[in-house]
Amino acid sequence: MLPRGVAIAHPDKLFIGGSWVQAHSGREIALASPDSGEIVARVAEADEADMDRAVAAARAAFDHGPWPRMAKGERLALYRAMVEHLKARTDELARCWNAQVGGLMSFAPMMHMGGVMTLEQIGTFAEAFAFEEVRASHAAPAAILAHEPVGVVAAIAPWNAPFGIMANKLAYALVTGCTVVMKPSPETPLEAYIIAEAAEAAGLPPGVVNLVPAQREASDHLVCNEGVDKVSFTGSTVAGKRIASVCGSRIARCTLELGGKSAAILRDDFPIDAAAKLLSGTIIQMSGQICAMLSRVIVPRKRHDELAAAIAAEMKQVVIGHSTDPATQLGPLAMQRQLERVEMYIAEGRKTADLVCGGNRPAHMNQGFFIEPTLFANVDNASRIAQEEIFGPVLSLIPCEDDDDAVRIANDSHFGLNGSVLTTDAEAAYRLARQMRTGAVGQNGMRLDFGLPFGGFKQSGIGREGGPEGLLPYVETKTILIDAMPATL
Repeated sequence: MLPRGVAIAHPDKLFIGGSWVQAHSGREIALASPDSGEIVARVAEADEADMDRAVAAARAAFDHGPWPRMAKGERLALYRAMVEHLKARTDELARCWNAQVGGLMSFAPMMHMGGVMTLEQIGTFAEAFAFEEVRASHAAPAAILAHEPVGVVAAIAPWNAPFGIMANKLAYALVTGCTVVMKPSPETPLEAYIIAEAAEAAGLPPGVVNLVPAQREASDHLVCNEGVDKVSFTGSTVAGKRIASVCGSRIARCTLELGGKSAAILRDDFPIDAAAKLLSGTIIQMSGQICAMLSRVIVPRKRHDELAAAIAAEMKQVVIGHSTDPATQLGPLAMQRQLERVEMYIAEGRKTADLVCGGNRPAHMNQGFFIEPTLFANVDNASRIAQEEIFGPVLSLIPCEDDDDAVRIANDSHFGLNGSVLTTDAEAAYRLARQMRTGAVGQNGMRLDFGLPFGGFKQSGIGREGGPEGLLPYVETKTILIDAMPATL
């Protein structure tokens, strides 16, 4: 069983060591449509034994196989063949995303074509990267820095943007010469199957790419496997803390892109109507299920009520509907437990803030996992709805006194992933951006460029993905001091 228009050859198997193999557990993972709750696909479920098999295959491919020893050009040629395969299947990738998490079909093709373009860009970054550098040294006539692949990478991706996030992790690992065990979210494994098929079609050596969809217990077993040299994880801060502790116990490398509670600071010079359109349009993107979402709005106290009224007016015009309807602006949340989580936070918000609009399941959608866009005003920044990541279309307005107070409130968070300054003054935007303790800041909206480094301060993560800098977490740097420069350099 697969979504319409998706042609995965072996959804009932795992991809380990270059072959499609039966799962040891014999179990399946059922995937439900967020629009209706009905089962739309089933895939094989890996258990702990499968994780060990996958790590062993990746370990053998790294320790004894050709992949990390290939010339850069040869490796990139195979990588680019894999990307071409994915480019030809962007429609399938879009359908997978729509079927599994209810992502809007009006946006899905563009999103996934953009994801493939990013993979092409990563190949360009690797082409220009100096894997060997000559340096001056007082200790030897010849000093060389060699940037070598870190080893076996466990790539663990979340359910909200499963293709782009998993593919980026895989891309940086592959172009640097690492081998990979892909562990997609159990809610969204289909894209990873297409990635594995692309690796197979491109002729990557056996064991370089492995695929093991699994639930939490087996995933934890993967992270704990001492054959894994690095974990690249995107997901919740709670899970990230567990992964960091496990990796820390054996000094394994890890890159963690975790939660966010990002603030948009509204300055006096920015028009209220423009701010209302921007903020209400942002919070409904991907049903609010974006780690970098601008979910806190810090607004001058004297403008607070006017902004609340303007955002409420915009939210009441939002078209809520099925994800396949071209008219839909806000589709469903990804799953039942996510709907229940958002409703829990809305109930918490009612206790401490003013519910201006939304907060309910839409009356005309009696199936699926739908919630109205929701606005809270007069929010205390110490409250749960201001401090904890909701991951839904819920916006909090927090009054402030001036720019300094706005920055203080923005920084009063355990998170630091993204931010924005709404202003017509680029100088002011830059000044406030430099004061915000967050990994990215955009003027006038949620601006994201995955060709540049992306990651967080504080509990929003460790390390950066994106841009040429995204190569660095996948290499180890070796210093070589010798008596003469080798002929190969």
